[in-house]
Amino acid sequence: MPSIIKRNKALSVSPLKSSQTIGAALAFLGFRQAIPMLHGSQGCSAFGKVFFVRHFREPIPLQTTAMDQVTTIMGSENSVVEGLKTIAQKNSPALIGVPSTGLSETQGSDVDMAVREFRQKYPEFNAIPVVAVSTPDYNGCLETGFAKAVDAMIKVLVPEAHAANTQPGTQEKQVNVLVNPSLTPGDLEELTEMIEAFDLHPVVIPNLSDSLDGHLDEKDFSPLTTGGTEVSSLLTVGNATATLVIGASLNTAADSLFKQTGVSDYRFNHLMGLEAIDHFIHTLHQISGKAVPQKLERQRAQLQDAMLDGHFMLGMARIAIAADADLLVALSQMLAGVGAETVVAVAPVNAPVLQDMPVDAVKIGDLEDLEQMATVAGAEVLITNSHGVESAERLGIPLLRAGFPQYDVLGGYQKTWIGYRGTRQTLFDVANILLTLEKGEIAPYHSVYAQKPEYGGVDASTQTPATRVQPH
Repeated sequence: MPSIIKRNKALSVSPLKSSQTIGAALAFLGFRQAIPMLHGSQGCSAFGKVFFVRHFREPIPLQTTAMDQVTTIMGSENSVVEGLKTIAQKNSPALIGVPSTGLSETQGSDVDMAVREFRQKYPEFNAIPVVAVSTPDYNGCLETGFAKAVDAMIKVLVPEAHAANTQPGTQEKQVNVLVNPSLTPGDLEELTEMIEAFDLHPVVIPNLSDSLDGHLDEKDFSPLTTGGTEVSSLLTVGNATATLVIGASLNTAADSLFKQTGVSDYRFNHLMGLEAIDHFIHTLHQISGKAVPQKLERQRAQLQDAMLDGHFMLGMARIAIAADADLLVALSQMLAGVGAETVVAVAPVNAPVLQDMPVDAVKIGDLEDLEQMATVAGAEVLITNSHGVESAERLGIPLLRAGFPQYDVLGGYQKTWIGYRGTRQTLFDVANILLTLEKGEIAPYHSVYAQKPEYGGVDASTQTPATRVQPH
């Protein structure tokens, strides 16, 4: 069990974390015809939108209540009411999410009261679900904000079993799948394929693989999300035969879903590495009662071969990782499974799942902490998001980009990390990086005779042919 080293400085230098508000907005973007409306200033929303656009390379539907100095002092609830009314009237969305920001939380805005006032003042929009969630960006990180939004959506949108007349197992092939923000759209496609291989129908909550997967739509522009999970599908999750929970950050949301529906759940910290994937595949086999498809058997054999091929490079490799807790645990455990050592582990906030890290200590800090600790520990490879580029350059070691944001590369949002195929490719990526270090390479051999000019060899110091000494 690792020790948790808490922050010991008054400010963040090269911050690692992305805000809770951005995480909550990301969760809302996983539903079809949805839009997040951040309750804060225009700058708060613009800052988050820049991150999304640079990471996904897509137009992002995002609105704001545009708090200014007057509403910040006098009260901002009316901004929420009028903002909801404008969006509902102009766009008729299937879902409006209202994450708070540090500004509105500091001001003391009561968003829940504002939503109730909106319902009373504009009953014609009662059919449009509105989900408010408290996500001040001075607390938590992207992962916690995402989890809070998923939990809030479950409480608001998923009816209790007795009220909706649902019964667990009525839909034998349906499984609910709660996913954390470390899963990319590429990961979600891989996850869906694995589940469907057992003839099961997954309802992914939320599903970014359809809304932010980088596809061209028939329309030139849409003010709402063009893909994702149908909001109406949440009415039927109580009929599912099981719930799969990917990521320990979603445990609270999973508890809420079980309380609402009574559907039994299976929880996984991550889906990276041979052992974790085997456990997941075995669970799908138990739920469906079907044999493991030959395709997955072959993918497993391919991963085993990749582990064998890369063990000379990966064994005893020294890796430094900085990421949100779920992703940090996933990467470190996967690398430990092939003999690599995570010599530095940094997370932006503390979380119970960090106790599962295969390390002696986890630092709660920023990229400056990562850089300093990596220097002392002699790290060979750095794994973190694009904010770590400068740190890697100063350390003089290569960087593998993982997590959010990845703004200096194309396709980072679509990369697959999970499953047999994703793990295999990740191991190849790390091994190829280590190959560039020429780790363990044998130094060139220079003959002792080549260093003696009297024998007419090559002078090792000048690399020029030596002149033979003529006897007197």
